Amino acid sequence: MQVRVITSTLAIGVVALALLGTSLSTSVRDGLFEQRVDQVDRESARTTAQVSDAFASSPASSPSDVQSLLIQMVGQLSSGASSAQGTCLLSGGEGPTSGVTDICSPQPLVGIVSTELRGATLDADHQMLQSVAIPAAYAESGQVEPGVLVGSTVEVPTVGTYGLYQLYSLQAEQETLRFVQRTLLAGGVAVLALLGVITWMVTRQAVTPVRRAADVAARLADGHLEERMPGRGHDEMATLARSFNEMAASLQDQIRRMEELSAAQRRFVSDVSHELRTPLTTIRMAAEVIHGSREELDPAARRSAELLTTQLDRFEELLADLLEISRFDAGAAVLDVEHRDVGAIVTAVVEGTTPLAERKGVFLSVHLTDEPATADVDPRRVERVLRNLVVNALEHAEGRPVEITVGADRHAVAVVVRDHGVGMTPQEVQHVFDRFWRADPARARTTGGTGLGLAISREDARLHAGWLEAWGRAGRGASFRLTLPRRAGIQLVGSPLPLVPESRGISSVPTGQIPVVNPPTGPTPVAIPDLGDLPAVEHHDDAARPADDAVRPAEAGPEQGAGAGVAEDHDAGVRR
Repeated sequence: MQVRVITSTLAIGVVALALLGTSLSTSVRDGLFEQRVDQVDRESARTTAQVSDAFASSPASSPSDVQSLLIQMVGQLSSGASSAQGTCLLSGGEGPTSGVTDICSPQPLVGIVSTELRGATLDADHQMLQSVAIPAAYAESGQVEPGVLVGSTVEVPTVGTYGLYQLYSLQAEQETLRFVQRTLLAGGVAVLALLGVITWMVTRQAVTPVRRAADVAARLADGHLEERMPGRGHDEMATLARSFNEMAASLQDQIRRMEELSAAQRRFVSDVSHELRTPLTTIRMAAEVIHGSREELDPAARRSAELLTTQLDRFEELLADLLEISRFDAGAAVLDVEHRDVGAIVTAVVEGTTPLAERKGVFLSVHLTDEPATADVDPRRVERVLRNLVVNALEHAEGRPVEITVGADRHAVAVVVRDHGVGMTPQEVQHVFDRFWRADPARARTTGGTGLGLAISREDARLHAGWLEAWGRAGRGASFRLTLPRRAGIQLVGSPLPLVPESRGISSVPTGQIPVVNPPTGPTPVAIPDLGDLPAVEHHDDAARPADDAVRPAEAGPEQGAGAGVAEDHDAGVRR
């Protein structure tokens, strides 16, 4: 801002001084010229009167006498009787008496007198003036000088009317004008320098507190809440400093109270989770005893034992998730990094969720890359993320197939889990990663989720410096994409897979065989027990998707649904 103010001030100052200097220079020039012309006019008139009197009183009558008289008069004028640089006596044509010639001193000066001036002088009854340039050969300075040529008429005895022409130099006025211009230029430069210094000092007094406030604000944003602005005096800047310090103190107090409250909440969750483990262990042991002898109980007690075991499993899962969330909140979560093939992790997850897929009657298809999709990851956390995504997809698939696609490029590895079930609305997508949130709280769940799975998955993705993104459309299914950098320190700018891949077009298989989708080498399908008619996957054209699509990334990333380097060929490995 200081540079802009100084630059603007100097620019305006230059324009103003240029206009003022031009105006003053023009006024001085016109004044000097008019003053000198008036002086020359008066002096030339006096000289003309003297010459006319001398000619009138001369007794010369012969041509030789008249010639001598002309030479004598021009010599007197040139010797100092006038301030003119040169004098000429020129006839208007042939004189009435032969033998009388024109006289000039110096003689070449006759070339300066123009024909127009000679004619105008002889025809007028007053003096005529003409601006001329005095050649360097006749100028006292040795260079071309500005001048004024004055013409008037005189009566020469026995000859008639002659023109008297006197040349006056304006070099002195020219030097005066140049001096004035140099003085104006030097004064303008001095004024500009002074203006720049004054502007710099004034803006510095105004900008320095603002810069100090910006620095203090930056340090406050970095966590240095004790930073304050120095404020002295009672001017506006001191008032700004005091107000800023009061605001910083208020923010520090509120942030400290929020941190204390947050720490207390995290400590409470952690302590409660830990404290509940001891009674839960005892209850678990008692429940296992009851569950083990449930066959000896009546049907109502047997059902109660089964429900007790199921809910204890869910309770333990909830405690584990709460502890994991508390570690994320406390910043205590760390990665146990290994160089692993993400495709192998996907395979393990699919094998682990096969029993749930069989119970739900959902057809699982996996599409791997031709080359291993290796990356530096924490296998336990990545497996947990993928298990959450696959289990959620199976829960909401409504008997329709679930597709899992693995992709990789030079910088990242991606896994997309797509189902074709109930889907989500745009509003639901906005909250899908929130803790304890469900799209429909009354919806039945066979696995008894805790509501923290996707929130923990998002934190696991962030811990890897990756993205976890979601897309959904009501009645058309949902898609989740996990994108992880291949190496630590890589900043993701894109994903190898689109968030909503095109449907693979999987149809039901009455024979109980899992078809191979886009096989690169055509392996033999894997035989499995007959599950009955599996529902077909509807093939949807993503290009014709309506505008109600909803995409929500769990981390700030590239444009949703955009990806580069999508593999066209996929491994033939397909899991149920």
